[in-house]
Amino acid sequence: MDLYLITLAVGAVGMLAMAFGGGARAKGGACGHAGHSGHASHGGRGLRAPGRSGGSSILLELMSPRVLFSVCVGFGASGLLLRPLLSDGTILFGSAFALGIVFERALVTPLWNFAFRFASNPAVTLESAIMSDATAVTAFDANGQGLIAVEVDGRLVQVLGTLQNVDRELRSRVVAGSRLRIEAVDAERNRCTVSLR
Repeated sequence: MDLYLITLAVGAVGMLAMAFGGGARAKGGACGHAGHSGHASHGGRGLRAPGRSGGSSILLELMSPRVLFSVCVGFGASGLLLRPLLSDGTILFGSAFALGIVFERALVTPLWNFAFRFASNPAVTLESAIMSDATAVTAFDANGQGLIAVEVDGRLVQVLGTLQNVDRELRSRVVAGSRLRIEAVDAERNRCTVSLR
Protein backbone atom coordinates (compact mmCIF):
# COMPACT_ATOMS: atom_id res chain seq x y z
CA MET A 1 0.00 0.00 0.00
CA ASP A 2 0.96 3.61 -0.48
CA LEU A 3 2.60 5.44 2.47
CA TYR A 4 0.81 8.72 1.74
CA LEU A 5 -2.60 7.10 1.34
CA ILE A 6 -2.21 5.13 4.58
CA THR A 7 -1.03 8.21 6.48
CA LEU A 8 -3.93 10.28 5.13
CA ALA A 9 -6.43 7.56 6.16
CA VAL A 10 -4.94 7.16 9.66
CA GLY A 11 -4.92 10.91 10.21
CA ALA A 12 -8.48 11.37 8.96
CA VAL A 13 -9.84 8.51 11.09
CA GLY A 14 -7.99 9.84 14.14
CA MET A 15 -9.30 13.39 13.65
CA LEU A 16 -12.87 12.12 13.22
CA ALA A 17 -12.56 9.93 16.30
CA MET A 18 -11.34 12.89 18.34
CA ALA A 19 -14.05 15.20 17.01
CA PHE A 20 -16.97 12.83 17.54
CA GLY A 21 -15.68 10.46 20.23
CA GLY A 22 -15.03 12.94 23.01
CA GLY A 23 -11.29 13.36 22.46
CA ALA A 24 -12.00 16.91 21.38
CA ARG A 25 -12.74 17.83 25.01
CA ALA A 26 -9.04 17.97 25.69
CA LYS A 27 -7.61 21.02 23.99
CA GLY A 28 -4.79 19.76 21.88
CA GLY A 29 -5.26 16.25 23.25
CA ALA A 30 -2.09 16.40 25.36
CA CYS A 31 -3.72 17.52 28.55
CA GLY A 32 -7.15 16.38 29.67
CA HIS A 33 -7.69 19.49 31.75
CA ALA A 34 -6.32 22.14 29.48
CA GLY A 35 -7.62 25.54 30.32
CA HIS A 36 -8.43 24.48 33.87
CA SER A 37 -5.08 23.99 35.44
CA GLY A 38 -2.83 26.88 34.61
CA HIS A 39 -0.18 24.42 33.38
CA ALA A 40 -1.71 24.22 29.96
CA SER A 41 -1.32 26.90 27.39
CA HIS A 42 -4.21 28.28 25.42
CA GLY A 43 -4.53 27.46 21.80
CA GLY A 44 -4.47 23.69 21.91
CA ARG A 45 -0.70 23.47 22.22
CA GLY A 46 -0.30 20.88 24.95
CA LEU A 47 1.36 21.29 28.34
CA ARG A 48 3.63 24.16 29.26
CA ALA A 49 4.73 23.63 32.82
CA PRO A 50 6.55 26.47 34.57
CA GLY A 51 10.30 26.11 34.39
CA ARG A 52 10.24 23.76 31.41
CA SER A 53 12.52 24.52 28.50
CA GLY A 54 11.14 25.32 25.07
CA GLY A 55 12.48 22.00 23.74
CA SER A 56 10.43 19.91 26.14
CA SER A 57 7.33 22.01 25.35
CA ILE A 58 7.76 21.29 21.66
CA LEU A 59 8.20 17.59 22.41
CA LEU A 60 5.00 17.54 24.48
CA GLU A 61 3.22 19.40 21.72
CA LEU A 62 4.31 16.83 19.14
CA MET A 63 2.94 14.02 21.33
CA SER A 64 -0.53 15.56 21.17
CA PRO A 65 -2.91 13.27 19.25
CA ARG A 66 -4.52 16.26 17.53
CA VAL A 67 -1.15 17.46 16.25
CA LEU A 68 -0.09 13.98 15.13
CA PHE A 69 -3.35 13.23 13.34
CA SER A 70 -3.54 16.61 11.61
CA VAL A 71 0.11 16.41 10.47
CA CYS A 72 -0.68 12.92 9.12
CA VAL A 73 -3.62 14.30 7.14
CA GLY A 74 -1.50 17.14 5.72
CA PHE A 75 1.44 14.83 5.02
CA GLY A 76 -0.68 12.22 3.25
CA ALA A 77 -2.68 14.69 1.18
CA SER A 78 0.43 16.67 0.21
CA GLY A 79 2.28 13.51 -0.77
CA LEU A 80 -0.58 12.38 -3.00
CA LEU A 81 -0.92 15.83 -4.61
CA LEU A 82 2.82 16.40 -5.13
CA ARG A 83 3.67 12.93 -6.45
CA PRO A 84 2.92 13.82 -10.12
CA LEU A 85 5.17 16.91 -9.82
CA LEU A 86 8.05 15.45 -7.80
CA SER A 87 9.71 12.08 -8.14
CA ASP A 88 9.29 9.60 -5.31
CA GLY A 89 12.05 9.99 -2.79
CA THR A 90 13.53 12.32 -0.25
CA ILE A 91 12.35 15.56 -1.90
CA LEU A 92 8.74 14.35 -2.05
CA PHE A 93 8.87 13.04 1.52
CA GLY A 94 10.43 16.25 2.90
CA SER A 95 8.02 18.50 0.99
CA ALA A 96 5.00 16.48 2.13
CA PHE A 97 6.21 16.53 5.73
CA ALA A 98 6.78 20.30 5.65
CA LEU A 99 3.34 20.87 4.12
CA GLY A 100 1.83 18.59 6.76
CA ILE A 101 3.23 20.85 9.49
CA VAL A 102 2.02 23.96 7.64
CA PHE A 103 -1.43 22.34 7.31
CA GLU A 104 -1.55 21.70 11.07
CA ARG A 105 -0.34 25.18 12.04
CA ALA A 106 -2.12 27.29 9.44
CA LEU A 107 -5.46 25.51 9.17
CA VAL A 108 -6.16 22.97 11.92
CA THR A 109 -4.85 24.94 14.94
CA PRO A 110 -6.89 28.11 14.17
CA LEU A 111 -10.03 26.04 13.50
CA TRP A 112 -9.50 24.04 16.70
CA ASN A 113 -8.99 27.20 18.76
CA PHE A 114 -12.07 28.82 17.20
CA ALA A 115 -14.20 25.76 18.05
CA PHE A 116 -13.05 25.83 21.68
CA ARG A 117 -14.10 29.44 22.11
CA PHE A 118 -17.63 28.04 22.42
CA ALA A 119 -16.79 25.31 24.93
CA SER A 120 -18.41 25.84 28.31
CA ASN A 121 -16.69 25.51 31.65
CA PRO A 122 -17.53 22.38 33.62
CA ALA A 123 -20.43 22.74 36.04
CA VAL A 124 -19.53 23.38 39.66
CA THR A 125 -21.61 21.36 42.11
CA LEU A 126 -22.51 21.80 45.75
CA GLU A 127 -19.67 19.41 46.74
CA SER A 128 -17.17 22.09 45.70
CA ALA A 129 -18.42 24.27 48.58
CA ILE A 130 -16.84 22.11 51.31
CA MET A 131 -14.75 24.32 53.65
CA SER A 132 -16.37 27.43 52.11
CA ASP A 133 -18.10 30.16 54.03
CA ALA A 134 -21.87 30.20 54.30
CA THR A 135 -24.40 32.55 55.87
CA ALA A 136 -27.38 31.55 58.00
CA VAL A 137 -30.53 32.78 56.26
CA THR A 138 -32.76 31.82 59.18
CA ALA A 139 -32.11 31.22 62.86
CA PHE A 140 -31.37 27.57 63.59
CA ASP A 141 -33.97 25.58 65.54
CA ALA A 142 -33.45 23.47 68.68
CA ASN A 143 -32.28 20.54 66.51
CA GLY A 144 -29.48 22.70 65.10
CA GLN A 145 -31.02 23.07 61.66
CA GLY A 146 -31.76 26.09 59.54
CA LEU A 147 -31.58 27.53 56.05
CA ILE A 148 -28.13 28.65 54.85
CA ALA A 149 -26.88 30.43 51.74
CA VAL A 150 -23.64 29.46 50.01
CA GLU A 151 -22.06 30.69 46.79
CA VAL A 152 -21.73 27.96 44.16
CA ASP A 153 -20.39 28.83 40.72
CA GLY A 154 -21.02 32.54 41.22
CA ARG A 155 -24.61 32.26 42.46
CA LEU A 156 -26.14 32.00 45.90
CA VAL A 157 -27.76 28.65 46.67
CA GLN A 158 -29.96 28.08 49.72
CA VAL A 159 -29.88 24.65 51.35
CA LEU A 160 -30.69 23.11 54.71
CA GLY A 161 -27.79 23.42 57.13
CA THR A 162 -27.28 21.19 60.16
CA LEU A 163 -24.92 22.27 62.89
CA GLN A 164 -22.15 19.74 63.54
CA ASN A 165 -22.41 17.65 66.72
CA VAL A 166 -19.71 19.51 68.65
CA ASP A 167 -21.42 22.87 68.22
CA ARG A 168 -24.84 21.36 68.95
CA GLU A 169 -23.61 19.82 72.19
CA LEU A 170 -22.28 23.22 73.26
CA ARG A 171 -25.78 24.55 72.56
CA SER A 172 -24.34 27.16 70.26
CA ARG A 173 -26.91 29.58 69.02
CA VAL A 174 -27.10 30.41 65.31
CA VAL A 175 -29.05 33.51 64.35
CA ALA A 176 -29.84 34.82 60.87
CA GLY A 177 -26.72 36.38 59.38
CA SER A 178 -24.27 34.18 61.34
CA ARG A 179 -21.10 33.21 59.48
CA LEU A 180 -20.70 29.44 59.10
CA ARG A 181 -18.29 27.03 57.46
CA ILE A 182 -19.45 24.05 55.40
CA GLU A 183 -17.91 20.85 56.79
CA ALA A 184 -19.74 18.21 54.72
CA VAL A 185 -22.24 18.07 51.86
CA ASP A 186 -25.09 15.67 51.14
CA ALA A 187 -25.85 16.71 47.55
CA GLU A 188 -28.59 14.10 47.04
CA ARG A 189 -30.66 15.53 49.89
CA ASN A 190 -29.47 19.11 49.29
CA ARG A 191 -28.09 19.46 52.83
CA CYS A 192 -24.87 20.62 54.45
CA THR A 193 -23.24 20.07 57.81
CA VAL A 194 -21.88 23.36 59.08
CA SER A 195 -19.78 24.68 61.94
CA LEU A 196 -19.60 28.08 63.58
CA ARG A 197 -16.79 30.33 62.40
